[in-house]
Amino acid sequence: MRCRIAYNRYGGYCVPLSSQHRPAAQAVLGGGVYEPQTIEYLSARCGSGDIVHAGTYFGDFLPALSKSVADGACVWAFEPNEENYRCALITLAINDLHNVRMTHAALGAEGAAGELITTDAGGRALGGGSRLWTEGPAAVHSLQSVPVLALDDVIPTDRQVSIIHLDVEGYEERALMGALRTIERCRPTLVLETVPERSWLAESILALGYRIGPKLHLNTVLKFE
Repeated sequence: MRCRIAYNRYGGYCVPLSSQHRPAAQAVLGGGVYEPQTIEYLSARCGSGDIVHAGTYFGDFLPALSKSVADGACVWAFEPNEENYRCALITLAINDLHNVRMTHAALGAEGAAGELITTDAGGRALGGGSRLWTEGPAAVHSLQSVPVLALDDVIPTDRQVSIIHLDVEGYEERALMGALRTIERCRPTLVLETVPERSWLAESILALGYRIGPKLHLNTVLKFE
């Protein structure tokens, strides 16, 4: 694995060189922060509960989130791309973070096996843009077998979750399907890169008392009211 260690105001990171062209990698390699508004929002609103952070990439959010959660709380982090996952583990080690529970998996509606698209048609690494293959054409050489987990099967029922942050490249609706019991129990703030189809959102999330809130970078906030 070829990588580079970089630092910004939150900590140190193991950045995979295969995806150094990606926006988040470029920002961190330059000493900056990618999606600073999103990081600040999550950090300021986690309260006393846990944070779920899916689509971890090389861990560019992890130092800030780890330092923001309360004593006894933790960050549940999920990354399906194997190279990204290995880099995220190194990021944890660089920063000596012990309250992050890192899992090599994607989130979905139920436990299953999935295929992850890790490169574009030209063979260039997608990095944090890696996505589960659901339908349509995909280059065989870019597919990586990955476990898919339902969040409800991972989070113990005695844990309080304050925030669910999903950056899962269009798979947000399926990930939310697998988290509905946790959402109904904890009423966490939801921060989603892709908003699910409107009728499903209205029936499954808005019907619980959630309202669509502000935009943060490319993310939409949904808050329980």
